[in-house]
Amino acid sequence: MSGISRRRFMSGASAAVAGAALWPLLTPSRALARDRALALTAARAVRIEGTTLEQAAMATGDGAYKRLAAGPGWPLVVRGDVAGAASGRDDRRTGLASFVQFTDMHLTDTESPVRFEYLASLIDSAHRPQEALTVQGASSLIERVNRVRQGPYTGMPFSMVMTTGDNTDNHEQLELDWYLTVMSGGRITPNSGSLTRYEGVQNSGSAQYWNPESSLQDTYKAKGLPQIPGFLAGAIRPFDAPGLSVPWYTTVGNHDDSIEGTLPDLGLLNDLYTGSRKVEGCDSATAAQLADALQHNPAQAVTLLAKLLTGGGAIRTVTPDERRRPFTPTQFAQAHLNPAYTGPGPVGHGYTQDSVSSGRLYYTFDLADGVLGISLDTTNRAGWADGSIGTAQLNWLESVLKSHSGHWYDTSGNRVRGGSDDRLVVLFSHHTSDTMGNLLPDPYHPFEGRHSGSELVALLQRFPNVVAWVNGHTHTNQIIPHGHAVPERAFWEINTASHVDYPHHARIIEIADNQDGTLSLFTTLIESAAPYKTDFGDTSDPGLAALYRELAYNDPYANPSGLVGTAADHNTELLLTKPTA
Repeated sequence: MSGISRRRFMSGASAAVAGAALWPLLTPSRALARDRALALTAARAVRIEGTTLEQAAMATGDGAYKRLAAGPGWPLVVRGDVAGAASGRDDRRTGLASFVQFTDMHLTDTESPVRFEYLASLIDSAHRPQEALTVQGASSLIERVNRVRQGPYTGMPFSMVMTTGDNTDNHEQLELDWYLTVMSGGRITPNSGSLTRYEGVQNSGSAQYWNPESSLQDTYKAKGLPQIPGFLAGAIRPFDAPGLSVPWYTTVGNHDDSIEGTLPDLGLLNDLYTGSRKVEGCDSATAAQLADALQHNPAQAVTLLAKLLTGGGAIRTVTPDERRRPFTPTQFAQAHLNPAYTGPGPVGHGYTQDSVSSGRLYYTFDLADGVLGISLDTTNRAGWADGSIGTAQLNWLESVLKSHSGHWYDTSGNRVRGGSDDRLVVLFSHHTSDTMGNLLPDPYHPFEGRHSGSELVALLQRFPNVVAWVNGHTHTNQIIPHGHAVPERAFWEINTASHVDYPHHARIIEIADNQDGTLSLFTTLIESAAPYKTDFGDTSDPGLAALYRELAYNDPYANPSGLVGTAADHNTELLLTKPTA
């Protein structure tokens, strides 16, 4: 905001900005309160352009189909849940790290035979009207990061981008190639099977699906979705992805590990992946059984799927494609080491030849000077969407934390002096602390124990250098304090919404030393660079990226308002007690 000095509102700013979360509840003067909160937010920042501190998507219109427009920015909310906020800290602040989190991009081969679109009314993620545009949407998000370039509160250039899993949707080699190209830059043809036409449910002629190029009055058009001539032709058209201009790293998610993120990849369905038979419908009783089995009984789900393929479902013949073959953890790591995908670096994007030979998809890296990044693998290859970690990984994590902590606490609460490599630590995983209850034995390590999110929280709280655990999976913005009776043993869990379901967010995270015994973690949401305004006649790449966001908001089986989170989960300053020496 022009005309406002960054230092002008420092006195009393913390209390006023902390109250910004309440502005939607105020009386008719709430707009004035919001504007004041936004002014305070801008005054405390170095630069807010291109972030949701400046503006954010807003739904407009009274019809069934809502259009999006640029709405007011979202003010900064100061959260002192685990440590107090002292005045004057903006004048003392020293930036330590600045980076970006992507999560749940779900780059989707919508023409794949291994999909369950016919379950959309029972499982909203089975089919989304916008999912043919995931590649264009992800590229537009990368354009935003390349333009913003720095943290709004420290002014530090981004040191890296981390994707926290579900980078692919169907666990296919082709989707993995798209993901790696989107991140590194290059030519992409977001199409599979036939090179000349689209072969998915969106031109099936079935009223069960949104048929965007057809005048068919399907169930989605009955809920307001438009007819868009040229939509599918544009979706599969080759285009050039710009790629990130900063280094990037990958964390693995359940959709990168198992079929539809749920069924264990035991090699039983490889022929279905690469074959010509695609199920596009079934009776309601079988659909209900399959939806339940996908969430509770993976073995039964495989049996029901086989039944549909042998005459129990509506089958469409599609062009076979070997590029749809699923990948193993070893192949996942190996693909990251391909020189074609190095982009701005680093080589392997966190994975090494040791990752390839061992199949272990967890690692450490230098996030910033004095800050260690740790990427975990919380997937469970036994199946189901939720996760856990094995004993070997848990023991490895504890040893890493000990080697980078000046002191820690043992299981009895006694302080233990550590080594000389004293660094702050940020963990990354796909799953959250409360979605790590899947303790089924790993079929590839059947005698190894599995450990829950609560066990991981208990471990992390023994190490004061752990300041944040950053994750995805839930497709929801939510920030959770993990407090402790010993203040330096607290940390923050930062969960960010997906980039496949609305609101299509990524998150800037900055770490700052306030020079008063506290640290601040600034979290700022960003949207893609796509224009807010859409035009149903515009199927250019920017036009499709804009439609991607708007269609996601209007998905009749989704709940966009439930995924956005509250003001306290958006643009925040998270206070922490700085670990003592």
